Amino acid sequence: MSFSPHGAPDAEEVACLTLDSGLTVRPWEDGDDLALLEVWGDPENPMHHQDRSLLRPSSDKPWSRTVVAEDQGVPVAAATLLRSSLHPDRLSFYAEVAPEHRRRGVAAELLNLLQSEAENCQVQSLKARCGSRTAAQCFLRDNGFQKVQASRRVVVRPGALPTPDLEADQLDLEDIATGSVELSSLVAEFYNSIHTWDRSEMTVGKAQQLLLSPETGASGAVVLRDRAPGAQDRILAFAISYTPERGEDPSDVLLGWNPELEDDEAEAASQVLLAMLSARFPVTVEVDDSMAPLKRVARRLIDEGAADSDFEAMVYARDH
Repeated sequence: MSFSPHGAPDAEEVACLTLDSGLTVRPWEDGDDLALLEVWGDPENPMHHQDRSLLRPSSDKPWSRTVVAEDQGVPVAAATLLRSSLHPDRLSFYAEVAPEHRRRGVAAELLNLLQSEAENCQVQSLKARCGSRTAAQCFLRDNGFQKVQASRRVVVRPGALPTPDLEADQLDLEDIATGSVELSSLVAEFYNSIHTWDRSEMTVGKAQQLLLSPETGASGAVVLRDRAPGAQDRILAFAISYTPERGEDPSDVLLGWNPELEDDEAEAASQVLLAMLSARFPVTVEVDDSMAPLKRVARRLIDEGAADSDFEAMVYARDH
């Protein structure tokens, strides 16, 4: 049975597809997001909200297939496989099942169904994201996925780091336009450098669209420049804010560095920039295992009680 957008079965044919769990399956339709929200409830955290947004009508450009499982005509579960133009080597998998239908093998059945659809896609490897120590993590392990990455949201308290003497260190903190080609180029290079575990094809245009445009919530950016003689004012590190106004609530910040730096140089630049950002207000940064220089800074702050890790996510993959 095909869920291809160009060969969708009629309603009678769809109704004949029944899972071993007793639920019937059909392609995603308009309005399913609202119907499922009634049985699923609100998302538990920002990652959960982002992952639910992957559920969308099936398509061939980009390749994606989404199915909905019903109990007596009421949507109770959904799952999707989709290919990203940014990370082209693995299909992203996401599934969610209403609480009263869990532990019945529904997610595994939907995964198997979608995999049969993926036979006509160039990519067969899969990846999925989950929270640490969750039922989803157990599900992925049980279905042959292996952990390939971990990510933490780290909240740095005000004044957690000593304020550096920028003039003495021949450094300069500079506001920069989020539309700057110089910044966009560096962001793209940095993103690709920390995603060797899941090859990315970030470009200047994609960086502007996905990380730096107003639609992403990007509200400002600063860079740390090297003003030492002969350094040619190169950017050492950058930070993009996704919080319009500073206040008591932590500001969400993407912090990165020039990938041409050695690890110890990147760590030093990251610490200086983080110290400036958190001098008066709390800051939240996302730290992946692949971001080793920033991970070391964050780990020290957590060990000293100057920062907290408020959420941890895992990425699991099943490669073919």
